[in-house]
Amino acid sequence: MLPNQNHPPESIAILRLSAIGDVCHMIPVVRTLQHAYPRCQLTWIIGTKESELVDDLSGIEFIRFNKAAGWRSYLDLRRSLHSRRFDLLMHFQNSWRANGVSLCIPAKVRLGFAPEQTHDAQWWFTNCRIPNTGRRHILDMFFAFPEYLGIKDRILKWDIPISASNQAWANELIPDDTPVMILSPCSNPRFRNYRNWRSDHYGVIARYAQERHGLRIIITGGASDVETRYAQAIRRMVPDALDLTGQTGLKELLALLARASFLLCPDSGPAHMATAVGTPVIGLFATTNPDRARPYFSGEWCVNRYPEALQRYVGKTVSEVPWGTRVRHPEAMNLITVDAVSAMIDHLMATKHTPSPESSSVSRPC
Repeated sequence: MLPNQNHPPESIAILRLSAIGDVCHMIPVVRTLQHAYPRCQLTWIIGTKESELVDDLSGIEFIRFNKAAGWRSYLDLRRSLHSRRFDLLMHFQNSWRANGVSLCIPAKVRLGFAPEQTHDAQWWFTNCRIPNTGRRHILDMFFAFPEYLGIKDRILKWDIPISASNQAWANELIPDDTPVMILSPCSNPRFRNYRNWRSDHYGVIARYAQERHGLRIIITGGASDVETRYAQAIRRMVPDALDLTGQTGLKELLALLARASFLLCPDSGPAHMATAVGTPVIGLFATTNPDRARPYFSGEWCVNRYPEALQRYVGKTVSEVPWGTRVRHPEAMNLITVDAVSAMIDHLMATKHTPSPESSSVSRPC
């Protein structure tokens, strides 16, 4: 029987392994479930890297799935759960890997997406499905799961703990009253850079933000060759930018984002981390649809060239393609101009931005 308010579940398994942005979207959904079912044990099966960001959230059991371990990770998970049985599995991820993981989770009810909104045959691995959510933001799609259980109220709360040491480190780099633009120029390298804007454009914008608005520039990113080259190119144009590429973990980055004036980035995980700490984001979108994937509270600041990219490189309009269609063309991001981004910076800096109280609900040290 499907759990509801009259028959609340005693245990729920949440399956969302990755990516960082989607893990950030999951946090308010999990807090909503906890609020609706205060006596329910929530167990989140999550990727090892992603767990570094959230595994100290209160009231949640985390089970890490190490994707790098291959088939052994499935055996380890199956062994750890063989004696347990969950009232409900909430299958939030469309992928063959996640489907395989779901087979290791004993559950009476296995709730997934509507068949027409799934990839990699997720419907084979569920016995209950939410209705088609239509053309909605990913976070709203996730909220369709608790809504299907009769939970109407949303707890828009991102309370990721930040340790005292990480907070002190960020405070030293970004003192009070110091305006800072954090520049995270690259999306995940596995996306073959089709989401990345040109490094020389980032350099021009960084110099503009510095000279026009007195913003200090901090460059962040992973340790990949692509991200390193981007940072080096930007530094050649803005030598006094602070380059932290490859030097921050997820918690350190979160602490920095919490103190920044704003973040400039393409469609990537840091955009949603910034949302979690109430920091506005200027998001650059041409290859993905910001109506589906934008930083949730920063729609006003998105530079959106997705409709033009679709028309030019796919030959269709937004309404003519399936929701979530990506433009995989190396020239698509070039539709975003330097003038458009500089104008958005002007607009944001001229606006007194007050983050939503819910979006800035971050747990900090006492």
